Amino acid sequence: MTKDFKAAADAILHETVTTDQGVPGVVAMVTDRTGNIYEGAVGKRRTDQSAPMTTDSSFAIFSTTKAITGTAALQLIEEGKLDLDAPAKTYAPDIGKLRVIDGFDAKGQPRLRAPKRDVTTRMLLLHTGGFGYDFFNENYLRLATDHGQPSVITSSKAAIMTPLLFDPGSKWEYGTNIDWVGQVVEGITGKRLGEVFTDRIFKPLGMANTTFEINDAVRSKLAGVHARNADGSLTPMDFELPANPEVHMGGHGLYSTVGDYMRFIRMWLNDGAGPHGRVLKPETVTMAEKNQLGDLKVTALPGVIKSLSNDAEFFPGLSKSWAFTFMVNDEKAPTGRPAGALGWAGLANLFYWIDRQNGFGGYWATQILPFADVASFTGYMRFETAFYDSLSQRKAA
Repeated sequence: MTKDFKAAADAILHETVTTDQGVPGVVAMVTDRTGNIYEGAVGKRRTDQSAPMTTDSSFAIFSTTKAITGTAALQLIEEGKLDLDAPAKTYAPDIGKLRVIDGFDAKGQPRLRAPKRDVTTRMLLLHTGGFGYDFFNENYLRLATDHGQPSVITSSKAAIMTPLLFDPGSKWEYGTNIDWVGQVVEGITGKRLGEVFTDRIFKPLGMANTTFEINDAVRSKLAGVHARNADGSLTPMDFELPANPEVHMGGHGLYSTVGDYMRFIRMWLNDGAGPHGRVLKPETVTMAEKNQLGDLKVTALPGVIKSLSNDAEFFPGLSKSWAFTFMVNDEKAPTGRPAGALGWAGLANLFYWIDRQNGFGGYWATQILPFADVASFTGYMRFETAFYDSLSQRKAA
């Protein structure tokens, strides 16, 4: 990678931290198929402490957990143990108990009915299963506020025993689908999701710093979550996911480092191969990276709980699809990311992309709520754009 990109990236990270209403700290990396070609860390882990942000800082990685859960499901498909189109209740019986919510009656009680068809694991992987999040959906928010539906951050089984928002397979809505994929994986393997990940993904990839269960080693390097206030200031939060979670939440539950996640990205760049063993077959990766949604499209995310998410959308105006289990930009993105590339994000403003065509991927990590924070998201878009500008210059030289 060019010295020009390193200088540009270093400047972007520095400006994102030091600008008025910037971020407390950020870690960002870019990898090719062989190893990291850029690593940067600027700022502090918490605004009320002196510890600097470092490239080995730990993060709650929120929904960037999802692609790892999807990978575990793909492994079971390869082995013939998971039928994508069988009812998911075959593997996770509790999902068969859930009904569809058709609004609320005059007394404020949810109106529930049987779904027209069973939820399948294919639907869960594609976010067409019927599940949402209370911070993106008004009906789920009402269930939480008026009927005590637990938040997903409780890492409890009750948190995912929610009504379906629509008949399975009829539309795309982002939600707790991948938590249910985790339940499917556990049902098939007879093991907790974290154990499956460790044995089948983390060890082959050398991901030694990724876990569902926070401990003192993780805490010693932990970047603190901050709340962005209405005036733009930041308040550090004493936020932790449960140390001994009832459920290993396949949709958001992992703690990790950016360096560890780059190992996962490299596996996808290398057709499923890791440094200590193969994770996926090449033909699985080729299948999984393609749009699986058919005519359905990824839609914008409305910020229903403003403290957790602003209104959010990647590349407004461009068509976006879903693969197993990433967003696919159907057209070339304004950053330079090519059509067909993969990517997604985590609630506390973590963002990544995987460009298998060119053989590069990147990850940008901050810990700020609400999602789609202007400073962090703008910094990330500038970072990715600077990379593709450098790549274009190198190709032209």
